[in-house]
Amino acid sequence: MNGWNRAFWLSALVAGMAGNATAAGTEAQTPAAPATAAIHYATAPTQPATPPAGALHALRVVSKEPVLDPGAKVWAQTQSVAVTLQPQNVTEPQNNQPAVTAMTVRSVHNGQWLSLLLEWEDPTQSDRVVVDRFGDQVAVELPVRYRADAAVNPMMGAPGERVNIIQWRAAFQADLARKRDMTIRDLYPYAQSDLYPDQVLNTLDMRAYMGAGGVDNPVAKHRDSPVLDQVAEGFGTLTVKQHQEADGNGVWKDGAWHVVIAVPLAPDSANSPRLEPGGQTVAAFAVWEGGGKEVGARKSWSDWLPVALAK
Repeated sequence: MNGWNRAFWLSALVAGMAGNATAAGTEAQTPAAPATAAIHYATAPTQPATPPAGALHALRVVSKEPVLDPGAKVWAQTQSVAVTLQPQNVTEPQNNQPAVTAMTVRSVHNGQWLSLLLEWEDPTQSDRVVVDRFGDQVAVELPVRYRADAAVNPMMGAPGERVNIIQWRAAFQADLARKRDMTIRDLYPYAQSDLYPDQVLNTLDMRAYMGAGGVDNPVAKHRDSPVLDQVAEGFGTLTVKQHQEADGNGVWKDGAWHVVIAVPLAPDSANSPRLEPGGQTVAAFAVWEGGGKEVGARKSWSDWLPVALAK
C-alpha cells in the first residue's frame, strides 16, 4: 500500500488517545450509553412563547447559504450575549481552573440554517494534535426535544434527555485550510523511521496497528467540515452521528477565536432538534483551551441559554 500516509498513522493513534468521541456504529442514531429508557424523539415543535430576558435572539437574514463567515458584516447587526463558563468539576477528570471562563454569542438564521458566532479570548492558537499537545475546541449543545417547562440536563443530557452536540475543532480547521493531510515532517520535523507496518503487512492485518483509524473512529478520518455532529445522553455516551448535517468555520485573530457553528432548522436526523422561525430553544456551550492541556472532560461549560428565532 504505497499510498499509505504515515502522518495519518500518527494522527490516528493520537485521535484514539483523546477519546472523547465514540466511533459510530452501523447506524449511529443511538448514543453509546446503555439504553435505560425508550424515548421517542419525534419532531417536537418549538414553543411559541415570549422569550425570557437575556435570551439570545437569532436575527433573520436573507441568504441562500448558511452564514459561516465569522467576519460577515451581518454579525454587526446582531446583539451579543455574554456567557459565563464554569469549571467542569462533576465527573473525572475534573478541570477546576479552566483557562476560558467567558465567551460571547451572536446568532442569525436564514429560515433554513441557524448560525451561532462564538468568540472567546485565547492567546495561543492550538491547532495541532500530537502526543501531549491538544487543540482548541468549542461546542454547542442543543436539546433534541425542547420543552420550556422541562429543561434537560445541560451536562451532555441524561438517559431519556438526548442532546445534539456540535463540536468545532481547531485541528480540523487547520487540516481544511492546508488542503492536504499532514505529513510526518509537519508533526515531527526530526523524526526518523526504519519500517512501517504497511510495508510488510496486508491491509487487513495492518489495521491492528492503525490505532483509532483501524477501528474506523470518525475522529481519525479526513473530514470536509471542521465540526463533529454528535448525540449524547449523559457522560461517556458521546457518539458521532453517521449522517453529518452541521457545519462550521473558525478563525483565530488578535488573540481570540471567532467560530461559527451552523445547524439546519429542518434536519434529516431524528437526533437533531427541529427548529422554526419564531420558535424557541435553548443552547449550552463548552470550550477547551488546548494550550492549557484541556481535552475531553477537562473543559469549561455553560448552563442553558434561551434562544429565540426571529420570524
